[in-house]
Amino acid sequence: MGTILEVQDLKKYFRTPKGMLHAVDGINFKLEEGQTLGVVGESGCGKSTLGRTILHLLESDGGRIIFEGKDITRISHKALKETKKEMQLIFQDPFSSLNPRMSVSELIAEPLKLFKMGSKNEIDRKVSDLMEVVGLAERLSNSYPHELDGGRRQRIGIARALALDPKFIVCDEPVSALDVSIQAQILNLMQDLQEEKGLTYLFITHDLSVVKHISNQIMVMYLGNTVELADHEELFQHQYHPYTKALLSAIPLPVAGKKREKILLKGEITMPIDPAPGCRFASRCPYACVECHREDPKLEEVCTGHFVACHKVKEINQL
Repeated sequence: MGTILEVQDLKKYFRTPKGMLHAVDGINFKLEEGQTLGVVGESGCGKSTLGRTILHLLESDGGRIIFEGKDITRISHKALKETKKEMQLIFQDPFSSLNPRMSVSELIAEPLKLFKMGSKNEIDRKVSDLMEVVGLAERLSNSYPHELDGGRRQRIGIARALALDPKFIVCDEPVSALDVSIQAQILNLMQDLQEEKGLTYLFITHDLSVVKHISNQIMVMYLGNTVELADHEELFQHQYHPYTKALLSAIPLPVAGKKREKILLKGEITMPIDPAPGCRFASRCPYACVECHREDPKLEEVCTGHFVACHKVKEINQL
């Protein structure tokens, strides 16, 4: 397996009446083929913007996106159209992402027709195969989204994402709108498809239990920056950044009568509009020093494969 996706110093800003919003501000990572990178953080930290910028649904303001060894940061419309066959998106809300006037079979066939992927008979066969792959009964082919439950609607979204035989899929909180019992079904389906087809996922979520279940690596984001990046088992055993420690302290222990001591964050959240130099978590961090308010921390390897962006990481963790 090789590196399928590399993101280098990626930036995405939005102009607002008060200044420039730094939604994604210098993100770096490599993603190996057939692996899953989980991206976690609070709402508004830039997770979804990161995924959409990689897919060119939003154009970046800096940095590079390298897919299968090719720089796709700035490419022609024709080349981008071909690249988009290899890179797809599963949306968060399975209801609002589907056209309510189209039946299940029409929704799944739509990307195949847009890219002219065969004759009508070939497309019909492909749709039937996709429905079987994602666990949709053939009797539902003429049903409409409002007639189905959330789990079946999300299966349609997955079938649409698979229609063009992509290699890389951004999963933007694909189970957050579903009941817990349905979440497990969809997660298991996605893992089975990954193993069968060799898919690579960027899995965006705010649910740490979900990300532990499905990810190989986990990246923790805070206000547009990466604060910690590690293997999923390593991250759940050792958290070195104060923000990651607080996030994981909120996960309930699956043992009756036992409770984890929660770390409550205090202080004002830093304004992400034209932020001043310094760590963006400093205003809420109990360990912040003068340096934290003056200089941006760099993402550095503190142990094998475990990266942290914190000026005080060694003192906090006695490394």
